[in-house]
Amino acid sequence: MYKITFVDKRVERKVRKYIEIRRDIPAKLDRLIVNPRKECGAHPLHGKLRGRWACWLGSNIRLIYIIDDKNEMIIAVGIGTHNLY
Repeated sequence: MYKITFVDKRVERKVRKYIEIRRDIPAKLDRLIVNPRKECGAHPLHGKLRGRWACWLGSNIRLIYIIDDKNEMIIAVGIGTHNLY
């Protein structure tokens, strides 16, 4: 099982803000830590965001993250609408 960490405090605050607004997000994050490549519509990003992944936490909320398999960590690097990337 993976652990979610944040690239910085700004991203952590934004994730917590979305959790307050959308009570279903914690359950989606719980599924994501089990399988970060398959849950919540996870998909690899391309172009300048190559090496990062994105998943849907709501109809218009995306989480962008890096998967660190060696340390079993999901490093959240951004959250927001599709305009985020």
